[in-house]
Amino acid sequence: MNFPTVFDKTYHFITRRMVETGQAPHYTEIAKELGVSMEEGRQRLRELISKRVPGWLAPGTDFIASFAPFNNQPTQFRITIDGQQKWFGQ
Repeated sequence: MNFPTVFDKTYHFITRRMVETGQAPHYTEIAKELGVSMEEGRQRLRELISKRVPGWLAPGTDFIASFAPFNNQPTQFRITIDGQQKWFGQ
């Protein structure tokens, strides 16, 4: 049986949070969700992004700028579901 890896859990949490709220989580939220220190949460985020997931951090920061299919910053690609527009696409 395969068990979710650290990267699987991190990826799933980020995607779930973006679907629920329309915003990417901060690494401190990732750390809290995964039960690790804030620094380990930041490292997990950076390692996940370095694994060539379809997403990136804002330059010079640890803030998620985009995480496919969502963009954390407004774009011309608005996503509306059930009359709610709280997402932007890449």
